[in-house]
Amino acid sequence: MNKLDLDYQELLKDIMKNGTEKVTRSGGTKSVFGRQIRHKMSEGFPLLTTKKMPWKVIVTELMWFLKGDTNIKYLVDNGSNIWNGDAYKKYATEMERGKHGVWLDEKEFINEIKNDDEFAKKWGELGPIYGKQWRSWSGQIKSIGGKGNKSYDQIANVIETLKTNPDSRRMMVNAWNVGEIDSMTLPPCHYGFQVYTREFTTQERCDLMNKKHGTTSSRDNCFSNEEFEREVNQDANAFDIPTRAISLMWNQRSVDTFLGLPFNIASYGLLLEILAKEVNMIPDELIGNLGDTHLYLNHIDQATEQMGSELSDKQLNKIFKELDAESFETFVTAKRLKTQAVKDMDYKEAGKQRDIERVAKAKLAKLELPIHDRQPFDLPNLIINDEFWNPDRTPETFDWTIKGMEISDFHITNYKSHPSIKAPLSN
Repeated sequence: MNKLDLDYQELLKDIMKNGTEKVTRSGGTKSVFGRQIRHKMSEGFPLLTTKKMPWKVIVTELMWFLKGDTNIKYLVDNGSNIWNGDAYKKYATEMERGKHGVWLDEKEFINEIKNDDEFAKKWGELGPIYGKQWRSWSGQIKSIGGKGNKSYDQIANVIETLKTNPDSRRMMVNAWNVGEIDSMTLPPCHYGFQVYTREFTTQERCDLMNKKHGTTSSRDNCFSNEEFEREVNQDANAFDIPTRAISLMWNQRSVDTFLGLPFNIASYGLLLEILAKEVNMIPDELIGNLGDTHLYLNHIDQATEQMGSELSDKQLNKIFKELDAESFETFVTAKRLKTQAVKDMDYKEAGKQRDIERVAKAKLAKLELPIHDRQPFDLPNLIINDEFWNPDRTPETFDWTIKGMEISDFHITNYKSHPSIKAPLSN
């Protein structure tokens, strides 16, 4: 069962029902405060199915962050346009000051970003946003000669700690660098995340081993006594079965619930999968702590569509007929004959048709039909091809790992969704 989509639909309903209307920098909203999303990664990859999600765009943005890049050219070159509006808004602000020549419209601006490296270098830069903070946080250090600046690769630091001290409570990445906020085109909405690990029980390692390799030696099951626990762990070690599960929790100050949150869920789900593969752990829980959680007023209709509406009797009857035509026809016929028998005061025949009707109705009830037209599908699976990643998997060479990653390394399988729902971006 896909609980994630249902939780997301409930969040949309919550905002609709309980939200406070506000006038904000980027438009009117309905807003609630302090919500949470939780997902067990074992239940499937967290890519929503109640509308079609643009998987390549999600992967491209995360790769951009992990590379430490802050210029939209990489995104534009790979067909991702979600940051175009922010870059163009910055450009237009400068143009209004009348100091930089001919004013381009947004389409012309993006074309220049794509085809002119010097133009892209100047105007595609968004300042020290996510990628810079994740991979090159600027901070001061004290030295013998006084104070100096140092750059911190927070992602590499987390990976090193995961390998050397996995129970540390300091495995955090922060994008809210107060000293650089004013230099950012847009301050970070999701401003930090923390990872947490736990040791697997012997039973969990046994289950993982059997799932991956089938039963081992002569044992079909894992037993709870010490001797079998020792043997199971020996076998699991031989098969390089991970000893730990890893979870990720992100914090978000501002949540564009219709457009942004589905991206955030999938993006942090993918980041959790990448970190898990990098340190040989198994993804466990994904948690999102949500601050100002809002729907833009021009997204209300789209959110209503994604919540889904109850199926009409006509729609239900159509589905019944498609899934079990024989039972449906028996039900309809028996109901009609029962009604006619009552009119004719033939109560014996009416009772007979009533019993036939009940049997057919019971068969139809077992079909477990959806109750509305945006019923979630099962969540998809993620396959990662790490063939050309850095085989050493050391924090010192994480840049080589990133350079070895391609957008096409991340495949979603068994993804079935409802159609996409378009809505305007709020920059």
